[in-house]
Amino acid sequence: MEVRPGTVAQSYEFTGEVVSYRRVEVRARVEGVIEERAFTEGMFVKPGQVLYRLDRVRYQAAYRSALARRDNARLTLERLEPLLEQHAAAQQDVDNARSERDAAEAALVQAKKDLDDTEVRAETEGRVGRTELEVGARVTGPADLLTTIDRIDPVYVTFRPSSEQLLAWQQNPRARELIRPGSTLTVRAVLNDGSTLPRTGRLDFVAPSLDAATGTQEFRAVFSNADHLLMPGQFVRAVLEGFAQDSALAVPLRAVLSGMGRQYVYVVGPGDTAVMRDVHPGLWSGRLWIIDDGLHAGDRVIVDGTQKVIPGRPVRPVPLADSSAAGAATAAR
Repeated sequence: MEVRPGTVAQSYEFTGEVVSYRRVEVRARVEGVIEERAFTEGMFVKPGQVLYRLDRVRYQAAYRSALARRDNARLTLERLEPLLEQHAAAQQDVDNARSERDAAEAALVQAKKDLDDTEVRAETEGRVGRTELEVGARVTGPADLLTTIDRIDPVYVTFRPSSEQLLAWQQNPRARELIRPGSTLTVRAVLNDGSTLPRTGRLDFVAPSLDAATGTQEFRAVFSNADHLLMPGQFVRAVLEGFAQDSALAVPLRAVLSGMGRQYVYVVGPGDTAVMRDVHPGLWSGRLWIIDDGLHAGDRVIVDGTQKVIPGRPVRPVPLADSSAAGAATAAR
């Protein structure tokens, strides 16, 4: 094939890590002994679902005491207000009774909340993790972590391009637009078995600075994950699509050969003789390999039949399309 410059689609591949969309720590608001764990570790839970039940005796007693105080404060106020109109009670006594009623109602609200908080509920949907405290353990309050809930639909995939790659993108106006959150950049996830996730993700976050320890910048893509094929902690290959290189020289992958620690192609030189040419391949683009150095526009690269080529010996070049058609016809016969 004769090499001609053109616009070639590019893709970039990085090691990606799956991160939960949101991780919520489950903690009790009150102290007490765990009487029941109402979930199985690893199960999916919904908001409001009870996870733990704590001993309620003390909080039930506090609630009944607050309720009685509130009722008594109301009765006292109801007795004093008519007397005030008859000038049989002081205004100060009525004001104090109203303050006591308001304080008793506030105490009742707090007591009811403490009683309700003996049932520790999920605040979000997701997969609940391992329990840190079991039945019989004493919870001292919010300081004790009970478990965690990971929301995994959607899910994040994070990856980290190097500072050199970032610089190359920044120097290309088209690439510079693609590496911004909300762009048209397409992110694919390749699983450990080589299969590709049947849906794509979109870039939604780029860290504002480089990691000084690694010289990389964190990028994050969001994927829908209703089938739970992606799980937090899993490693995938994040493939970025949408880039393109202008005036690129590309040849089929099979045209590039390797040997003796170098990569090379055969070109048809003067007098239709075969010439070995060292090349420096760059990125792949589908079944093409972009050649960064070693080829020039107009070079005729041998793609098929390289096993028969002897450098310096004459060859009979046939255009690649005709060669492919001939090969197909031969196979059909």
